[in-house]
Amino acid sequence: MFQKSDNRAKGLFLIFTTAIILPVSFLTITFLGSCRKDLYFNDPDAMLKFSVDTLFFDTIFTTLGSTTQSFTVHNPYSSPLKISSIDLAGGNQSFFRLNIDGEPGTHFSDLDLLAGDSLYIFVEVTIDPQNNNNPVYIHDSVTFEINGNRQDIDLVAWGQDVHLLDGEIIATQTWNDDKPYLIVHSMLVDTLQTLTILPGTRVYLHNNSTVYVSGTLEVLGTYDAPVQFSGDRLEQMYEDIPGQWGGIYLLNGSKNNRIEHAVIKNGIYGIHLGNLYSNDPPPDLVISNTVIMHMNFAGISTIGATIRGGNLLIADCGFYNLVLTTGGDYTFYHCTLANYWAWSNRTTPALLLTNYYNIDDTALIVGDLVRADFGNVIIYGNKDQEMERSSDPSAEYNYTFDHCLLKVKDGYDLSDTSRFREVFANYDPGFINPQDYDFHPDSLAFIIDRGSPVFGNAWPLDLDGNSRTGDAAPDLGAFERTDTITLLK
Repeated sequence: MFQKSDNRAKGLFLIFTTAIILPVSFLTITFLGSCRKDLYFNDPDAMLKFSVDTLFFDTIFTTLGSTTQSFTVHNPYSSPLKISSIDLAGGNQSFFRLNIDGEPGTHFSDLDLLAGDSLYIFVEVTIDPQNNNNPVYIHDSVTFEINGNRQDIDLVAWGQDVHLLDGEIIATQTWNDDKPYLIVHSMLVDTLQTLTILPGTRVYLHNNSTVYVSGTLEVLGTYDAPVQFSGDRLEQMYEDIPGQWGGIYLLNGSKNNRIEHAVIKNGIYGIHLGNLYSNDPPPDLVISNTVIMHMNFAGISTIGATIRGGNLLIADCGFYNLVLTTGGDYTFYHCTLANYWAWSNRTTPALLLTNYYNIDDTALIVGDLVRADFGNVIIYGNKDQEMERSSDPSAEYNYTFDHCLLKVKDGYDLSDTSRFREVFANYDPGFINPQDYDFHPDSLAFIIDRGSPVFGNAWPLDLDGNSRTGDAAPDLGAFERTDTITLLK
């Protein structure tokens, strides 16, 4: 009797609890579903916050894609938001491209954005050739819809048509300033051919690209319209970053090269002259009124070449401003070699002068240093020793420093007056702001009126076009102190 009664009680309990639990479970599910619908912040005035209101792209060369830029979309509320749609207004016809969470597209819908969270949107742009020498304005927008509200971010770029050279060997031709020249995968001026570059021409080089010259290079800029060589990254952040392209390489056999009024910046090296194991004569170059700066390796480097240089600013290079090896024949007057390199720990001097080339300590190639004359030159920087000389006794080694300011270690031997004539050792030159690449003399600079009139009369105008002959004596270096300063960068 007891067993049967107990089983009956258990059955009645199960029926009772089931009757209670099922409605409660149903109510719980219904309640949670209702909460899920209310989970999102549905205020009709809800607005997204953006990191920018306009996304700008610097000038983009046609046919080449841009770098990737991004902006963020932020949920400022304490509840999740559902973004109904994100659209590229121009759709498939747009020059711009979107990528959200790794997915490319022009339309995205029903994106959840958690409370206080942000979403990254990546944007690229490629602009087709416009058959227009002037930059072309390109515009689109990204639109957002949330709770019935629409917001947008503008996309703005400038497209520039270019003369494109891709690994080409060129014959005699002339470049002008109608539109920039873009060099991809390097180029070569062929033997016995001449490339002439006229005032105001802009030459941009892609990563690791180099201008090789077997023939002749004539760069004919003017003070008002210098010729520019630089990398093809035009964003503001790349303005002074070195190593963006190779350099200008004058090969043995190249001759009658000339560079006037040029700005060469942000490469691995500015200009290199000469190569080993060649039966052709080393190259020659006349270079004046030129700025070379922000090079990974050297501003100018040589292997037994010939250079006539004046009014040069060579600044901030990772190893050397000027490295002259394996002999050669050089004159440099009214030049500023200033090295305040800050990208890494530089252990080499601004100037290295040798009559040999040491190949990995296994082979020594020697050449006569016929002449290396420096007049009214500044060699200075942030190292204790900014000039080094080294020679092999089997070859000629001739040089002079006349009215020059040199940065050398204490005790460095400058006593040979046949080589060091009126030399100023370790005086701060008095640049206005070398950290901002302003190497003009300030009003109390030591270098004012310290130069020789002989070299000043030979170069009567400085790099800014100011007279050197109107006061007691010319200043040392490429710039004469005046009340009006022009900053070259």
